[in-house]
Amino acid sequence: MKQILEIKVPNDYSAITLTKFLKLQKDLKVYSDNEEAKLATLFYHLCNVEPGIMQKIDTSTFIKIKEQLLSFIARQDFQLKQFVNVNGVEYGFEPNLSQIAYGAYVDISKYNELTIDENWEKVMSILYRPVKKKVGKLYELEQYTGNEPSEHWRDINMEIHFGALFFFINLSKALLKNTLKSLIHKHQEIPPNIKSILAASGEVINQSSLFAVETSLK
Repeated sequence: MKQILEIKVPNDYSAITLTKFLKLQKDLKVYSDNEEAKLATLFYHLCNVEPGIMQKIDTSTFIKIKEQLLSFIARQDFQLKQFVNVNGVEYGFEPNLSQIAYGAYVDISKYNELTIDENWEKVMSILYRPVKKKVGKLYELEQYTGNEPSEHWRDINMEIHFGALFFFINLSKALLKNTLKSLIHKHQEIPPNIKSILAASGEVINQSSLFAVETSLK
C-alpha cells in the first residue's frame, strides 16, 4: 500500500525564520564537500523531509522540489522593509544613519562585517526600534539605550532580515562605484584599506553558504 507524503516547499524566505536559517547555514558548512548531503540538508531544514524519506521520493517530484528550492535561495533582490510589526509593536528602521546615536554606532562597529550570523539579531535590535511618533512620511523611534532586547528577531522571517542586509550591501556597492569613478577621474589609486572594506561589504552575501550551495547544485 502506497503512503501519501505531503511536502510543503517554500517559494521564498517569508516562511524561514532567522533561527531556521542559522541552523541551515551551520549544517551546510559541515557538509561543504558533499553535494548529496548539502541537498539533503536543504530538504530537511526547508521542507522538513528526513534524509531517509528523501531517497524514496520519485525522480520527477524530487527534481521539481530541488528546482523550486534553488530558484529562491540565492535571490538578491530584497527590499528594505521600513516598518515591521513584531508581537503587536511597530518597529521602524533607523531613519537617519548619518545621525545615529553614538552608542548605536559603536555597538554596530564592533562587528567586523555586517552579515547574517549569530550576532545579526543584535544588529537588527539597533537598526529597528519601536516607533515613537509618526507625522506623514516622517517618524521618530524610541531612543537607543544599548539594552534593547534582540531575541524576538530570531522569529522574524528572512525577507525582513535580507532586506536590511541588502540595504547596506547595495549602499556599499554604490559607494564603491562612485569612489572608483572619482579616483579614476583624478588619476589616483584607491587606498588599500578603503578598497578592502568596501569590497568586503559588497561581497559578503556571496560568501554565504546558501549562495555557494545554489551555484554548486545547479
